[in-house]
Amino acid sequence: MQFLVALVGLGVAIDYSLLMIFRFREELQNGEDVDTALVETMRHAGRSVIVSGSTVAIGLVSMVILPVPVIRSIGIGGMLIPAVSVLTSITLLPALLAMLGHRINRLRVMPKRIVERQDPTTGFWHRWAVIVTRRPVPVAALGILIVALLLIPGVQLHAAESQLKDFPGKGDAIVGRTVLNRAGFSPGVMKPYVVLVEHSGPNATRKVVGALERTPGVAAAVAPPQWVRGGDALVEAFPTADSASNSSSKTISRIQHDVLPAVQATATLGGVSPEDRDFVHAVYGKFPYVLAFVILLTFVLLMRAFRSILLPLKAVVLNLVSLGAAYGIIVFIFQWGHGSDAIWGVPGTNAIISWIPLMIFAFLYGLSMDYEVFMLTRMREEYDETHDTVKAVELGLARTGKLVTSAALVLMFAFFVLSSSPGTDIKQFGIGLAAGIIFDATVIRTLLVPSLVRLFGRWNWWLPHPLARVLRVPPAPLRPATQSAAIADPTS
Repeated sequence: MQFLVALVGLGVAIDYSLLMIFRFREELQNGEDVDTALVETMRHAGRSVIVSGSTVAIGLVSMVILPVPVIRSIGIGGMLIPAVSVLTSITLLPALLAMLGHRINRLRVMPKRIVERQDPTTGFWHRWAVIVTRRPVPVAALGILIVALLLIPGVQLHAAESQLKDFPGKGDAIVGRTVLNRAGFSPGVMKPYVVLVEHSGPNATRKVVGALERTPGVAAAVAPPQWVRGGDALVEAFPTADSASNSSSKTISRIQHDVLPAVQATATLGGVSPEDRDFVHAVYGKFPYVLAFVILLTFVLLMRAFRSILLPLKAVVLNLVSLGAAYGIIVFIFQWGHGSDAIWGVPGTNAIISWIPLMIFAFLYGLSMDYEVFMLTRMREEYDETHDTVKAVELGLARTGKLVTSAALVLMFAFFVLSSSPGTDIKQFGIGLAAGIIFDATVIRTLLVPSLVRLFGRWNWWLPHPLARVLRVPPAPLRPATQSAAIADPTS
């Protein structure tokens, strides 16, 4: 986990640094002196960094709602990542930029014609922005089609422990598993249920063993004399099917709710599979509260940042869609096994390890929201100057397209490194984050965000007086649809 924190911290810090440096160099190219350029950078890019860092922190701190100590620790510890990154970006980085001044452009890796091209009306991203604004419906339809194709496997995600037959690897353990299977032993012997019988004598232990052996789905139960300490004893029960199978899940429920309560003894069910099942119920039973907490806080934060009702609503919905698509990618690769064996040597497991979807949500929600904030704050800035949605989309996308792509590539490669880990869980986690980041930066931010902003027209920028008063920001009244605006923006 410490390596994950380091990778996320590196990626987030580079994202925020890129945003600040891009804006600083842009202001210098526009003829501003160093002090003015730095002030403009902090006024616009610095504000975006604070909002972006807050969304990342919200996604991580939401983990404290879950009743699992280790998950809460990850959430609290992970919250320090954006906090330190934001603090560094708005304190140390501006000081370095002030010291460097115009010398920041002295050493170049790329050719000068590429590095110093700052005219927003030229280049690939402006040409693409013009296509989007002229054909917003086909572009949005294409994005929705791609998202729908990935949401189909995404809604079929099965968060559970993998069955033993699907465990990858080589060596004595895998050979032993094969020998036991050929000899007719149930896979349940390798992960038995364990029942703790407390404050009871031998008669109570025998009753527990007998009740377990009569339970459908249990092949046998034993209580070795060596597993007795004082008045406590351990009983092992061997299921007839793999402990991670659906039938075994029903057996666990039967033992917990019917068998053990009927025995006149204090007995508690444990073992790897019952513990995993309890983990899933505890975490995903509370997940709707986590989702509501994150959505509500993010919506309010973005409503204040964008001075709009529609833009934060769209941002939250598209972020959830992006998460669903990321789930679809890991389901397609690892759960269904399309390419996982050929590339990573991991056969399809028919399940995604139970903690993976939760952690992908915690990290990816805030990280992908960064790009939404980068793009929409620039569009809002351009609209406040021009009062033209088409120009705002074109200039906003032209100025942030390269930034978002560069930042996404940095994070994608950082997370992709995790897939080289020998553990299946880390492979799933790394690929889920890497695929989610690059999908979000391409399909969501390149296709759906600009096309939907173009289609919603002047309604993007509306914030009524009562809400503005509550949020303590200037209001953004709905502008009338003038004749010129109607020609440029049919949705006005």
